[in-house]
Amino acid sequence: MTTSDPRDTGPALTPLPFSSFDEAAPSWLNEPAHWHLDDGTLLVDVEGGTDFWRHTHYGFVRDNGHLLAVREPGDFVATLDVEADYHDRYDQAGLMIRLDAEHWIKCGIELDGVMNMSTVVTTGHSDWSVTQLDGRPDRLSLRVSRTGDTVTVEYDLGNGHRMHRLAWFPPGEPVLLGPMAAAPDGQGFQARFRNWSIDR
Repeated sequence: MTTSDPRDTGPALTPLPFSSFDEAAPSWLNEPAHWHLDDGTLLVDVEGGTDFWRHTHYGFVRDNGHLLAVREPGDFVATLDVEADYHDRYDQAGLMIRLDAEHWIKCGIELDGVMNMSTVVTTGHSDWSVTQLDGRPDRLSLRVSRTGDTVTVEYDLGNGHRMHRLAWFPPGEPVLLGPMAAAPDGQGFQARFRNWSIDR
């Protein structure tokens, strides 16, 4: 079952075996055709033509990226390590917080000629921030914190966490939270996620 709104009162999310989750059963939004677990690592064959974006600059809405999510009712600190075989422009992999189709945040590496640390904050329209990274880092560690009406996005390339974005986000509502990947312009690529944790 695919669920796009954590406030939906319909049937429960279908549980999937993701060994890094201890307290909640994750489910896919836009499940990819091919994915599997290997010794605690989630490997995803990201499909081409996928994205999360709303309106700004490009004039289109896309809501077909891959998200493996758990429901989080309140404040949290989430961490995740991301590796991927980025190939085409806008290939992206990271972490997503999603209230509904119009309110979400995604962050991680995005390829745009160079490797960027990327955060998109969407409240009706998408707002994109990037920081160019040196070279092609093998791994990116993310730490995303939600406290009240604030989401803090931090990243680490091996020399300590740096803040990338401090953003307002609607408080007091449960969200979907988990690994995200998309390939808007390319044919797809493989993304790998490990060391996933949620501190509540």
